[in-house]
Amino acid sequence: MRIRSVCLGAFALGLLAGPASADAFSDLASLPSFYSDAVMKTMKPMAGFKKAWLAAPRGDRDKMMKMCNDAAMSKPHAAFCANVLALGGAN
Repeated sequence: MRIRSVCLGAFALGLLAGPASADAFSDLASLPSFYSDAVMKTMKPMAGFKKAWLAAPRGDRDKMMKMCNDAAMSKPHAAFCANVLALGGAN
């Protein structure tokens, strides 16, 4: 019985820790359209970024806004989030 409890606890911890450590931005299919290179290191200029923003599905734009409003999530993506927040009202 004790081993079963330990295994269930470890499994539950793994389920909770997995999504928290993953980069949520990598789940967005429209994300590569905001970058000018294949490795997604160089963002498009603001005009191209705005065009990609308006072409992105509404659900993806909402996810990006939510993630960029989270301080912990936006820190590694500061430049991207600055553009997202600047265009957040543009629909």
